Amino acid sequence: MSEKVIITGGSGRLGRAVVQGFATAGHEVISLDRELPEDPVSGVDYQIIDLMDAGTTHAEFKKISPQAVVSLAAMAVPFMAPEEVLLKTNTTIAHNVTSAAVEAGATRVILASSPSIMGYGSPGGWVPEKLPLDESQTPRPWHAYGLSKYVAEQIAAMFAAKMGPEGQVKFASFRPCFVIAQEEWSGAPTQQGHTVLERLKDPKLSAPALFNYVDARDVADFLLLLLQRFDRVENGSVFFVGAKDALATRPLAEIIPQIYPELATLSSTLTGDSPAFSIDKARRVIGWEPQRSWRSELQAKL
Repeated sequence: MSEKVIITGGSGRLGRAVVQGFATAGHEVISLDRELPEDPVSGVDYQIIDLMDAGTTHAEFKKISPQAVVSLAAMAVPFMAPEEVLLKTNTTIAHNVTSAAVEAGATRVILASSPSIMGYGSPGGWVPEKLPLDESQTPRPWHAYGLSKYVAEQIAAMFAAKMGPEGQVKFASFRPCFVIAQEEWSGAPTQQGHTVLERLKDPKLSAPALFNYVDARDVADFLLLLLQRFDRVENGSVFFVGAKDALATRPLAEIIPQIYPELATLSSTLTGDSPAFSIDKARRVIGWEPQRSWRSELQAKL
């Protein structure tokens, strides 16, 4: 069923794939961002907007009157700006977009979070409750980016609490792993400046993110399925969204102890190609399964 969907941040690395996926699925897509993409998708309504401005955001959402909203707009990388700027920007956008969506009559709102909220990479040391990481564990963000994404999840939870479990508006947030855009499989640099092949050949490049990754197209597929099956989702739910395997050529049970000895015992169960981030909740609740892996996308290059 075709719906009118606002996607904020539609010009970004993940946003481009989500806009393409929703347009291909037949939805009426309105992309709101501070800049236009270099390669716009045919039929998509691209609009430039300052989502930090609450009044402008509310007015535009009312004008559009969307049925659903996917909030991706944010400063997307830790330390890309002063901590206070990053925190203010991301949390303000998340709240402005969510409140505007509710006021404009949207029935489903999805906010992007990040796995980094779990706290891995902390200079103060980090040992999780268990591996693989899942949604039952308490986030422990140590930088403003991670905190801002945790706040975005709490904004979704706050509105869900206000609406109640059977409210007219449903909310969810998701934690996309290290996003790999389609062109990056062909050698374009990833978000961290390295190619995918370089990250595979040198484990130290992927180790800071515990070898997590996800194809941007799989994220788009997850979001499409979530919108269709929101009736199965507890209001305010959170989901990890990642690949079914790790971005590593050897089992994490072997690699992680070499880099993080303190995680040796916890990582012992990550045998074979098992990732350090569980997507079992997304599988169980909405029946989502990622379709792409570095093993298939890079088969001819290895």
